[in-house]
Amino acid sequence: MSITVKNITKLYGQQKAVDSASFHIESGEVVGLLGPNGAGKSTLMKIITCFIPPNEGEASVCGLNVLEKSLEVRSKIGYLAENNPLYLDMYVHEFLMFIASIHKLSNRKKSVMDMIELTGLGIEQKKKIGQLSKGYRQRVGLAQALIHDPEVLILDEPTSGLDPNQIIEIRNLISEIGKEKTVLISTHIMQEVEAICSRAIIIDLGKIIADDSLVNLKKRSKSNIVTVEFDKKANQKSLLNIKGVASCQSEDNLTWIIESNEETDVRKEIFRFAVDNDLSVLSLEKDKSTIEDLFRRLTKK
Repeated sequence: MSITVKNITKLYGQQKAVDSASFHIESGEVVGLLGPNGAGKSTLMKIITCFIPPNEGEASVCGLNVLEKSLEVRSKIGYLAENNPLYLDMYVHEFLMFIASIHKLSNRKKSVMDMIELTGLGIEQKKKIGQLSKGYRQRVGLAQALIHDPEVLILDEPTSGLDPNQIIEIRNLISEIGKEKTVLISTHIMQEVEAICSRAIIIDLGKIIADDSLVNLKKRSKSNIVTVEFDKKANQKSLLNIKGVASCQSEDNLTWIIESNEETDVRKEIFRFAVDNDLSVLSLEKDKSTIEDLFRRLTKK
């Protein structure tokens, strides 16, 4: 149930869509593949799912090389592409029966009904896919990806274009599925990763620039900015003399945005400064760190 990528490079002309990418995903992990638009996420997923070959390197799924054992690999993967290609003139139930026949499932009716129940398509199963909302079309896409009970699930932008309620529904569904399968999700939405994944791989310009657990990535994104409000005007020059302060700015000399040196928490020093200068601290707030902060810092050109 694992995914292994070793030094994968993919060229389109002279452009490197993927540049020497390597990572390993263990069985049962739910991993987010993050990156700006054009970073190489979809290209990497197409290589893993046997749609396109790499120029260099190798990839394997469940120990099977994607070039040498293409058919076996595809049988072990459930794939939801970014554009979710569906036959819009087919009915939901009819379409899933068609997909079940492609996979040569022995009990197709049961497999289809199980997927309809799992993905919440019961009330829509007798409609044509073209009549469904985008949220329900995504559910159909997930159902076709899961119908053959794959060991690995690969989802490319699974909540793209959905409204907030639909996003939460799809996320909850993926979280439930992820309890039993290895899942790789491509997205550029940080909240998606924090809601579903335990680990994130960040790619930019085709290169893997970060690969760690969410816990460790949040530690790396630790904010070193505080906002403090004094009861009286403070002097910028004096604030800059506080131990650990790198910069500070204010519009009214009452509320200050203070940035400290890395790994330095200046809140104690600010209170000490206030006491020494006959100031009262009306409020003091440390900016919350997020994966998004780290993402922006790492991918900022």
